Amino acid sequence: MHYLLIYDLVPDYLERRGAYRDAHLTLAWAAAARGELQLAGALTEPVDTAVLLFEGDSPAAAEAFARADPYVLAGLVANWRVRQWMTVVGAGAANPVR
Repeated sequence: MHYLLIYDLVPDYLERRGAYRDAHLTLAWAAAARGELQLAGALTEPVDTAVLLFEGDSPAAAEAFARADPYVLAGLVANWRVRQWMTVVGAGAANPVR
């Protein structure tokens, strides 16, 4: 199953992220190496949201990631939420429908 971790970023996110970026990316690459995190990045123009795609049996990995993320802990994320994403098309779809 797929889960989207959605971050609502604070207005000065770009100015403040530098101090926390290495630790955030280390956490993200570790989750990717475990096969939990599939893709991640910020939406642009404006940079006000980030989306992280997790794969697993439950939302637990996405929720644990957010709770440990230096961006969240430092207040760069105003709000976060995890939503199940019912993927139906594509090679990696969890519930392929033809």
